[in-house]
Amino acid sequence: MRDFLSVMAVILMVLGTIWFFQGINFLPGSFMTGQPKWAAYGATAFVLGGGVMFFLRRKQ
Repeated sequence: MRDFLSVMAVILMVLGTIWFFQGINFLPGSFMTGQPKWAAYGATAFVLGGGVMFFLRRKQ
């Protein structure tokens, strides 16, 4: 279960990074490009993924 959550946290952080950069108009080519709400969603996803990783690593 821990490995699964680790993989999901990394995926969430990668997606959050992509969404953030599309939201701030750094990565073009999507309906998310230039939309500030996607930057906020991305930052939130990244922080949640990082929180899960922190929680998993702390319990070891």
